[in-house]
Amino acid sequence: MVHGEWSRCDGRTSGDDAAVETAEEAKEPAEADINELCRDMFSKMATYLTGELTATSEDYKLLENMNKLTSLKYLEMKDIAINISRNLKDLNQKYAGLQPYLDQINVIEEQVAALEQAAYKLDAYSKKLGNHFYFCFDLIKVPSCQYDLI
Repeated sequence: MVHGEWSRCDGRTSGDDAAVETAEEAKEPAEADINELCRDMFSKMATYLTGELTATSEDYKLLENMNKLTSLKYLEMKDIAINISRNLKDLNQKYAGLQPYLDQINVIEEQVAALEQAAYKLDAYSKKLGNHFYFCFDLIKVPSCQYDLI
């Protein structure tokens, strides 16, 4: 390689005349061609922008429909919640109306439990008393039959 020459990737040096390509002079297109190209570009750009705006418009319509459906669902849920609230109030009023009867049932239950205990005591006492009388009747020949019944 000679000083001042540079090497190319294909192994040729910058000094090779065969490697030099000639450049053609760039010519400007005619005015009519430029106008036609501009019209074509603007037409395609208008088509592209129309498509983008149509897609955006469709997206907004979809969003609007979704918002309407969501609003309807929330209204349905609101009505359901109002009905539940009304039913709970009715239930609470009915429970409040039944409360005196429930209190009476509790009092009766306590009285029944106390009466049951009294019945068990009476049963035990009557058995003890019965045993005492049987014992006394068996020993009737004995003049004094005194047992503590209590």
